[in-house]
Amino acid sequence: MAENEKRIKTHRIRCLSKMKMFLLAITCAFVSKTLSGSYMNSMLTQIERQFNIPTSLVGFINGSFEIGNLLLIIFVSYFGTKLHRPILIGVGCVVMGLGCFLQSLPHFLMERLSSYIWWFLVIYTYLRERNNTSYLELLCIYEYESTVSVSGNLSSNSFLCMENGTQIIRPTEDPSECVKEVKSLMWMYVLVGNIIRGIGETPIMPLGISYIEDFAKSENSPLYIGFVETGAIIGPLFGLSLASFCANVYVDTGSVNTDDLTITPTDTRWVGAWWFGFLICAGVNVLTAIPFFFLPKWLPKEGLKSNADIIKSDKEEKQREEVKKKKDGITKDFLPFMKSLLCNPVYMLFILISIIQFNAFVNMFTFMPKYLEQQHGKSASDVIFLIGIYNLPPICIGYIAGGLIMKKFKITVKQAAHIACWLSLTEYLLHFLCFLMICDNSSVAGITTTYKGMQQDLYMENAILADCNRDCNCPTKTWDPVCGNNGVSYMSACLAGCETSVGAGINMVFQNCSCIQTSGNSSAVLGLCDKGHDCSMMLQYFLILSAIGSFIYSLSAIPGYMVLLRCIKPEEKSLGVGLHTFCTRVFAGIPAPIYFGALVDSTCLHWGTLKCGESGACRIYDSANFRYIYLGLPAALRGLSYIPAFLILNILKNRHLPGENASSGTILTEAKTTKKENECKDMDQNSKVLNDNELKTKL
Repeated sequence: MAENEKRIKTHRIRCLSKMKMFLLAITCAFVSKTLSGSYMNSMLTQIERQFNIPTSLVGFINGSFEIGNLLLIIFVSYFGTKLHRPILIGVGCVVMGLGCFLQSLPHFLMERLSSYIWWFLVIYTYLRERNNTSYLELLCIYEYESTVSVSGNLSSNSFLCMENGTQIIRPTEDPSECVKEVKSLMWMYVLVGNIIRGIGETPIMPLGISYIEDFAKSENSPLYIGFVETGAIIGPLFGLSLASFCANVYVDTGSVNTDDLTITPTDTRWVGAWWFGFLICAGVNVLTAIPFFFLPKWLPKEGLKSNADIIKSDKEEKQREEVKKKKDGITKDFLPFMKSLLCNPVYMLFILISIIQFNAFVNMFTFMPKYLEQQHGKSASDVIFLIGIYNLPPICIGYIAGGLIMKKFKITVKQAAHIACWLSLTEYLLHFLCFLMICDNSSVAGITTTYKGMQQDLYMENAILADCNRDCNCPTKTWDPVCGNNGVSYMSACLAGCETSVGAGINMVFQNCSCIQTSGNSSAVLGLCDKGHDCSMMLQYFLILSAIGSFIYSLSAIPGYMVLLRCIKPEEKSLGVGLHTFCTRVFAGIPAPIYFGALVDSTCLHWGTLKCGESGACRIYDSANFRYIYLGLPAALRGLSYIPAFLILNILKNRHLPGENASSGTILTEAKTTKKENECKDMDQNSKVLNDNELKTKL
């Protein structure tokens, strides 16, 4: 008897610690996976500039994560419940680490290949000295829009106004001299690495959530999922902080003297050290995989109090394993489960809502750094840091508060559906205030304004040259912007009509600029002109409104997710979560960044130029059209999503959900457990009386 009680007591302690250990491990896994994902999203602009590719291709690279995820999501969600779920999650974390490492590889490959080409140019210059071809000219052909000053006066000698002269730095037009750039296809490594990272992330969400749902008390499940989702917010907080740091460090730091740089982090040609963060993400993902290899395949249901319940739970587990072994195949109930899910109207409408809203949110979160950079004239480092500070803490608080409300007030599924719908609608209406927080286009002569400072019709290619610079023989596609002391920016010092310069590096000042009309000495400095205090205040208002909206929407997330979990049968939960994830990946995660990136490309006013005259990354966008696309398209999509949302509320009025008893029947469950405890107490008292009588008889 004493041995049995000791075994049961040890069993309780072990189950308690194992459940808490899994909760901690899965939370860390969510932190690591969202750390990698948020860092990738924050570095999209840097990757675009590094490889000189359009935004639509960057969107495809970002969507490749979803491609890798959907390759296995359905099978992992279903077959994973039959296998060792914690080990599968651990293997997924290791694969994610491998994908992150592969994404950082292009930097090291490009550095080595670039050094080979560098020495080739040196030798080639030596051989062509007799033809009076300078080393500087060849170097500029290799990298047309150079951001590093090889000599102290590179910019002053190359991009100044020279009347009746010729500019040596031009992209070569001779096809025989065009050589494919070393880094032109290196983005393929980032693409493949992102696909592998998506494959590794596949088992974490469906298997982790189903493991909690299977072995946690029904009233504790929302709180546990709230903690896990909080981990999914802490990860981006670290990811955005890491991205902010890396975006402020030059990509080739260590191999280039930063004092020779002629650009700052606010310049659209600046490329941060995007590769460094991927190495850190790879290490974190591998470390989080370790605990899962020491967790058990099954756990007794949390909250069992009586000895009979624990012994019964052990027997049920053994019987369940025996039944699974006796089955003819592991896929026997796959098709019936799929049919049941597809015929569930609440579940299918919920998937439709998720697809529409994910299209909106994927676009907004993916391109938020780029939007704030272009709209408010801030550096990528500052924008990423501000997004993390303003948005992530409210989301974290909202997830925890949503889980606590579900637990404290014992919210039913129908009540949760109403809470999720009306809170989401409130946040949607607040979103329209963002249209009031606007900034005008940067004043760039020849693109957004005339050389006299007047607004002009956009997309006029023939307006780049004016009478003040027509004799300077300036390259019209070069983007090396300067800010005049009249408050107007110019595409280059040459197009500003500047004849001389003083200083070096980022402190260079151009003087005697014929296109800058001021009363005193006309001069210009490197970089675009600042957008002013009013635009900075608009950014603050936008971020505050975004923080309020993030809190309201995240408050509705846990109730909404519980509707998904409780509208399907318990044995279908893992497959249901996997199918839901699969649909959102296929119809939102993959196409949304691609078509949204193409729409963003359509607002470009000036493309960067590579050698051979090829176009590179966009340098400046039309702020007004960019704003209408960034804010208007998600608003239209989210508006459509409320049609199926109201249909769900109507269906739930007279419908009994499979998992409704799990959430609303906690009082009945507690009554049953109390009744069991009372029965056990009565049995213990009766046994004590019998033992006393036996002792009296013996005496």
